[in-house]
Amino acid sequence: MNNFLVKEKMAEFLKEDFGIADLNSIWLPQQEINGYFIAKEDGIICGQQIPSATYELLGNATYTPLIADGSKVTKGTKIGQVKGLAASVLGGERVILNLLQRMSAIATKTHYLNAKLNDPTIKLTDTRKTLPGLRMFDKYAVSCGGGHNHRFDLTGAIMLKDNHIAACGHSIATAVACIRQKQGPLTPIEVEVETKEQLLQAIAADVEVIMFDNQPPEVIKEWRKLVPEHIKIEASGGINAETLPQFKGCGANFLSLGCLTNEVAVFDISFLLTDAIKADNPLTK
Repeated sequence: MNNFLVKEKMAEFLKEDFGIADLNSIWLPQQEINGYFIAKEDGIICGQQIPSATYELLGNATYTPLIADGSKVTKGTKIGQVKGLAASVLGGERVILNLLQRMSAIATKTHYLNAKLNDPTIKLTDTRKTLPGLRMFDKYAVSCGGGHNHRFDLTGAIMLKDNHIAACGHSIATAVACIRQKQGPLTPIEVEVETKEQLLQAIAADVEVIMFDNQPPEVIKEWRKLVPEHIKIEASGGINAETLPQFKGCGANFLSLGCLTNEVAVFDISFLLTDAIKADNPLTK
């Protein structure tokens, strides 16, 4: 991730959390403390830029990552160490944890679904179904989990979906022709199709990517035979953890899953000082 953008985002999030003053920390003694971020379950760690950027902004604290992004960890693994003044260390704790937990959850889910598909010929991609303001973090987490990124924003490619086609008189040919009058030389076109008739229109328009929307694996296999090899195939819609294995060997180049980023249960990570009194503190065992 671009560290300038990471710091910009972290500054925004800290402003939201601190308000005009961190009343929870300003009374703390001005002494150095030491603590660790610790994984509380097995999975994939992601987001090691977050603590570093946060403590650089707050000052008087430094973070040392102990695990690289994309690494598998087991419950109890120390993923990073913080040293610094108590106000800085504890002031940034919550914001850091919020992002580390979400990003590690996305990376872990992506890794799990990749293994469940078990097809190296198909790439799992994310979508634009990300929380506003968190897209950079969500998509980076997908890549750390072994997935791939679809468009980052509307400048990444031109995607003709059902509403775009309807706005052009329900004609894929007309829509593609309009686009090519203004299209830049490096901007690909992708067309979403739901019927065989639409598929044939997209093939005739010779677009770069065709998305088979809400089609079962057996239909994808049959339609794939009609598509020239130079046109990539994406399948999307109705694909989740339960249905994913059915798509193995379907012939698609990409499977895009909104659930990678919009159905996320946080990955459990905690922060503890080395001398914190807690029954399950692994640092005191």
